[in-house]
Amino acid sequence: MKSKTPILIDSFLLIITIFFTSGFVSAQEHLDINKDLVKSSIWYIAGPAKENQETINTIREKEGRIKVTAKDNPVGEIELNVMITPSDSNDGRPTNLSYNSKFVSITYKSSHLIKLQAREGNNEGTGCVHGGSHPRVDIAASPKKFVTIKIPWSDFKQDGLSNGKLLDIHNLCKFNFVNYNPVSGAFLEIKSVIVQN
Repeated sequence: MKSKTPILIDSFLLIITIFFTSGFVSAQEHLDINKDLVKSSIWYIAGPAKENQETINTIREKEGRIKVTAKDNPVGEIELNVMITPSDSNDGRPTNLSYNSKFVSITYKSSHLIKLQAREGNNEGTGCVHGGSHPRVDIAASPKKFVTIKIPWSDFKQDGLSNGKLLDIHNLCKFNFVNYNPVSGAFLEIKSVIVQN
């Protein structure tokens, strides 16, 4: 009669291997899916701001925050944006978030109301939709202290309307933080933007 010991040992080793492998995969997925876009991605700026792209990203790397200040007598809107999946440009492939993703968490301080636009990917799946309106939400002013807010994906509506088209989180390209009516010295500072997946 053959001993069952080798079979038991093999089974035990297989179970241990599966246990450790799945543990490491889960940890890796957790690290990857809740990335802080302030830490992981290059940010872009357009409009009458004192800071340019290089300045914004230098501060981001040294101090772990984004800072934008309106020029004196600014004309036009200030638009600060970041890709969900890092790209070599201010465009790129959209991100397909999981069905478990419910919100984006933002820690910020702002002198004025900011509109947060979520841009979806284009039909070709190669970049972002440009022009027109986008599902968006309001971010209230908080000039004196940093606050953290969680914005459910269901709050993002086309044209900001309650009956507007919902955001497609399986085709999410980038975020635009927009001050449509900046005044001299208006500011926005962001410490973290974490997308739940």
